Amino acid sequence: MSDARFGVIIPAAGRSRRFGLGDKLSQDLGGRPLLLRTVEIFTRRDDVGAIVVAAPPDEVDEFRTRYGAQLGFHGATVVAGGTVERWETVRNALAAVPAECTHIAVHDAARPAASDELVERVFTAARVHDAVIPGDPVSATLKRVSEECVDAEEGDAVADLILGDIADSTKVRGRRVEATVPRERLVAVQTPQAFRADLLRRAYAQPGLDGATDDAMLVERLGAEVIVVDGDPRNVKVTTPGDLALVRALLRR
Repeated sequence: MSDARFGVIIPAAGRSRRFGLGDKLSQDLGGRPLLLRTVEIFTRRDDVGAIVVAAPPDEVDEFRTRYGAQLGFHGATVVAGGTVERWETVRNALAAVPAECTHIAVHDAARPAASDELVERVFTAARVHDAVIPGDPVSATLKRVSEECVDAEEGDAVADLILGDIADSTKVRGRRVEATVPRERLVAVQTPQAFRADLLRRAYAQPGLDGATDDAMLVERLGAEVIVVDGDPRNVKVTTPGDLALVRALLRR
């Protein structure tokens, strides 16, 4: 579809609890906030007709104060995201994507290192297929472990009695291996994920969205085919301070 027009949704309503150093989206990347770096990935494309950024619902005014001028310069719209799960945020943002967009792409706000080549690969495939996601082959050995923890070192019974949880917090904890998971044909899924607009809207209109961890999962529930194209190991999602250091090194290169 040569005349495809993409609306891009960037969910940015998360609380960054695992990051631990404040708001990760405001972290400096080469003189600009991480969030703006992510948005700029799509402002360079002529086939992008709209960008919708979904902010924390109880901090929308503060979010607009912090980022609004820069996002407005790029023509991005800010809407309130969801309160609990990611799907709520994307569903809220869908309402702000213009009807003339034939396709909708969803990209994690915390993936500022997605390359132009990766986005082109996904968007090109989305012109042919209704649902396209990037995936990177899993190379690590995968093991399923027990839900409960076990002590991984000898405890001091006297210290446990005296200190209780304080002593307990210093122990090395482990989990039992339940199975080794075959990694053949497994991929680690990334974003942007791109869909025919009407298909994604139908996916988000169905009941029972709780527990969905990505957009393709909801499309799969409709029975629609999802195509995986090559991802990029450099397309790191910033979750921890270590991820941020890696992204900074990648962007410097």
